[in-house]
Amino acid sequence: MEHDSHTTWEFNGSFYQPSAFLMMGIPGLEALHHWISIPFCALYLTALLGNCMILFIIKKTQSLHEPMYYFLSMLAVTDLGLVLCTLPTTLGIFWFNMRRIEFDACLTQMYFIHILSFIESSVLLAMAFDRFIAISHPLRYPSILTKTTVIKIGLAIILRGMVSLLPIPFLLKRLTYCRKTELSHSFCFHPDIMNLACADIKVNVFYGMIILLSTVGMDFIFIVLSYILIIKTVISLATKEECLKALNTCVSHICAVLVFFIPMIGLSMIHRFGKNVPPLVNSLVAYTYLIIPPALNPIIYSIKSSHIREALLRALRRKSESDW
Repeated sequence: MEHDSHTTWEFNGSFYQPSAFLMMGIPGLEALHHWISIPFCALYLTALLGNCMILFIIKKTQSLHEPMYYFLSMLAVTDLGLVLCTLPTTLGIFWFNMRRIEFDACLTQMYFIHILSFIESSVLLAMAFDRFIAISHPLRYPSILTKTTVIKIGLAIILRGMVSLLPIPFLLKRLTYCRKTELSHSFCFHPDIMNLACADIKVNVFYGMIILLSTVGMDFIFIVLSYILIIKTVISLATKEECLKALNTCVSHICAVLVFFIPMIGLSMIHRFGKNVPPLVNSLVAYTYLIIPPALNPIIYSIKSSHIREALLRALRRKSESDW
């Protein structure tokens, strides 16, 4: 990636492919990019420190070596990956106006952004399954979700994301592109790159839609079904206190699901159907989708999970005592 306002083209008969794309910050607010970078830096720092803190606490606290917190660790690692994928290009534009990104580098960034998004969706489904088993079958919970089972679920999640998205970069590389090379965001996104092509993109649109519906779409449906079953179980509990206690263990996860899926669905709708949506709205929804969840998830779980909160306080007390 380098500071450049022009791109060169490779010509092969009627086949055109840009050597690079030009990314965009926040449209209409280019003069304020240095100031806008301040809240972005705060969000990135919160995401990096918060997720590292979650991983550190879970690793060091023996009582948190349970399936629920193993899945939370997976969520934290995924959030760190998303942050590290977008941080260099986003801050590069805000600080140095480095808009140019090489074609292959753009496809690589796009691939990892989409993989990590799919993994996050699958981890949220695994966490919903964890809550369903813990509430509906508490006695069988340790035998169903063993450490081996959790590892197998984690590997299956990674494999599903990698395999399902593997054709996407190759489908984009086969396309002939127009002379326009300006993307809509400060990161590379499949529909954004696809819409710059002059060729027929029906295969890309169809494959992208099928993959989205069969992975993230199905994840969301199964998460909803899990909570329907959880609510049925909770209603059957004897006392109101038991009911509230059971539901309270799900609050953090419900918040994480909403924070992730609402902007993701919004961004997908904008790219596929929102041709007349203002560029500023498109940009803000995209940043909300990729930056807000990694920053908020550690805060949500630190506030709502008493085990995480107590472990964090113990760690802080030990640190202050060692300083004295």
